[in-house]
Amino acid sequence: MSELTFHWFLPTNGGDGRHIVGGGHGAQAPDAGTRAASVPYLGQIARSAEQLGYVGALTPTGAWCEDAWITTAMLSSVSERLKFLVAFRPGLISPFLAAQMAGTFQNLSGGRLLLNVVTGGESHEQRMFGDFLDKDERYARCGEYLEIVRALWTGEVVDHEGRYFRLENAQLNQIPDPLPQLYFGGSSPAAIEVAARHVDVYLTWGEPPAAVRAKLDAVRRAAEGHGRELRFGIRLHTIARDTAEEAWAEADRLLAGISEEQIRQVQAGLRRSESEGQRRMLALNGGTKDGLEIHPNLWAGIGLVRGGAGTALVGSHQQIADLIEEYASAGISEFVLSGYPHLEEAYHFGEGVLPELARRGRWTHPSPSRVPATVVPFAAAAAR
Repeated sequence: MSELTFHWFLPTNGGDGRHIVGGGHGAQAPDAGTRAASVPYLGQIARSAEQLGYVGALTPTGAWCEDAWITTAMLSSVSERLKFLVAFRPGLISPFLAAQMAGTFQNLSGGRLLLNVVTGGESHEQRMFGDFLDKDERYARCGEYLEIVRALWTGEVVDHEGRYFRLENAQLNQIPDPLPQLYFGGSSPAAIEVAARHVDVYLTWGEPPAAVRAKLDAVRRAAEGHGRELRFGIRLHTIARDTAEEAWAEADRLLAGISEEQIRQVQAGLRRSESEGQRRMLALNGGTKDGLEIHPNLWAGIGLVRGGAGTALVGSHQQIADLIEEYASAGISEFVLSGYPHLEEAYHFGEGVLPELARRGRWTHPSPSRVPATVVPFAAAAAR
C-alpha cells in the first residue's frame, strides 16, 4: 500500500471562525469570519500544520481573498518546513513574470512552493481583473501559458508567438530548484485537456468515491493520450472526533448556524457560476438541509453556503480513515483538507486520523527529525 500525503488550508478568503465562512465562487459571503486573516493567526495555523505532519497548505485566490503570493511569502518566514500551495490565475500577469516569481519564491524559501493553477470559472469576477475572455478561451490561454512557463523554468531561451502571448529572447535567471509541482482542478472537457497535457497533480472536489473514480478514469485516459501520468488529489473539509456521535453533533451545530435566508442568498449566487465543478457540488446538497449525508461519513452541508469544495468527512477517526482509504483505492494519493475553525480542526484530524492512518501503514510524518511518539526519552538510561 502506498503512503498518502496530506495538506491543510489557510483561510484568507473571509477569515476563520466557529461557523462556516460562506460565499466565494460567484457568491458574496453573508457573514465574515470572526478571526481575521492576519499574519499572526495564519502563522499559528501554518506552524501547527507543519508540527502535525501536513506537507503543505493551500492558499486560495480570488477577488475576496488576500493575495496568495504575498500572504504565503510573509508566512514562509514564520514557519520552517511547510510548503505553500499557492493558487494563481494564469493570464492576469505575464508568463515570464509568473515564472520569475515562482523561481524567486522557490529559491528563497528553500523549495517550499507548490502551485495551484486556477483558470477562473466566473467571467464576472475575471472582468474585475481586466480579463474578458470566455471560459473556453481561458482554458486555451492557460495551456499556452503553462507551456511557456515550463520552458522558462528549464532555462530555455523562449521565442514564442502564439494566440495569447508573444515573448522574444526570453530567458529566466531565477530557475526554481526543485521545479514547482503544478496542481490543477476542473471538470469540463476543456479543463481535463489542460490537465492531461500540462500539470502534475489533478485535483477534484469531494464527491462520493464512485463519482471520483469515474472522473479520475477520464483524466487518466486523457493523460495517457499525451504519454503522461498524473497524480490525483482531492479537496475536502473534515469534522473528525473521538466518536461518530461527537462528530455528527458538530455537523449539526454548524448546520444550525446557517439560516434559510443565507442558503437562499448564497445558492442564488452559486447557481450563476460557469464552473462545472460548482454545478456538481450544488447537485450534492440540493439547496436544502435535508439528506446531506450523500455517502457514509461524507456530508454536503458545507456547500450550502460556501462555494468551491462543499463536502466534509464526518465521523470517528477510524471511520474517516476508512473513507480516506476508499478514496485512495479510487486513485487519490493527496488530500487537501480544512475545517472550522482551521486551527482546532487541524489538531482534531492531525492528532486523531493521521495516527490511525500511520497504524495502517498509509502515512508517515514528513519531518525526519520528529521523535516518534512511541519513544520514551531517557528510558534506556533509566533502565541502566
